[in-house]
Amino acid sequence: MQMTTSRSINGRLIKTATLIALLAALSACSGKDETQAAEKPAAKPALTVRAVQTAPAQWARSLPANGSVLPWQEAVIGAQLPGLRIMEVKAGIGDWVRQGDVLLTLGNRTRDGGDYIQGRVVSPDDGVISAANVSVGSTIQPGAELFRLIRKGRLEWRAELTADELMLLRKGMTAEITVGEGRTIKGRVRAISPSVDPQTRYGHALVDLPKDAGLIAGLFARGEIKLGDAATVAQTLPQSALVQRDGAAYVYVVGADGRVQERKVEIGQRSGDRIAIISGIEPGVSVAESGGAFLTDGDLVQVVKE
Repeated sequence: MQMTTSRSINGRLIKTATLIALLAALSACSGKDETQAAEKPAAKPALTVRAVQTAPAQWARSLPANGSVLPWQEAVIGAQLPGLRIMEVKAGIGDWVRQGDVLLTLGNRTRDGGDYIQGRVVSPDDGVISAANVSVGSTIQPGAELFRLIRKGRLEWRAELTADELMLLRKGMTAEITVGEGRTIKGRVRAISPSVDPQTRYGHALVDLPKDAGLIAGLFARGEIKLGDAATVAQTLPQSALVQRDGAAYVYVVGADGRVQERKVEIGQRSGDRIAIISGIEPGVSVAESGGAFLTDGDLVQVVKE
């Protein structure tokens, strides 16, 4: 009887010791996991950004358009004396000429090999020679074009517009066209097309340009015509906050946890370094002011104050 009791007590002691050992082992493993978790490095921000919010603005309304720089008027110059030879050419492409200036002389060859002058071609107006199809010794052909002259040296921008857009315009409105590496040239609307092409559904507005603008006829240019009245734009952002990709515009909204979310937005009118946001984000949200090209959806960023 005593042996049975002793064995029972010993068995319970062994079970208790084993349980204590298991609990100690589990506690050690748990402590090791917590230590490893504590030692795991925190995620590093992908970029340091400044957060900006959309802001309302009041801008003068404008009408964007594309078009070409063309001569105001171009005179075609020929000769009415067919069969004569060109004896001397006095003007070439790019030359500025005055009305009445001799552009070339005409003559013929005598039997003894001498030349005599029978006529001359003069400029019908002041302007710049834009084309010349003449050479000494060649014979004048009936109706042949010899020169083209940009009258007064005047150029204009021919803006292509829809019927609805044309109805918003008035003569004398200010226009700005952008050429080259961002150079802006101002002009004024001098004429508005009273109809549109039935095939393309576009008409045009003609904008006078300054003579000293240094432009070349045939140049393609983008621009905008100022409509005059002001309108409040609901939301605007710096243009640096936008990322253009595959024909669409995106911004990166900065969350409270420092992570960014990519949002596709619809953009509108530009003014200076700001652009109107028509839809895609709510008013007052914070977005990354720049660096969007280096971000992806879900990136962690470090936000700095202005």
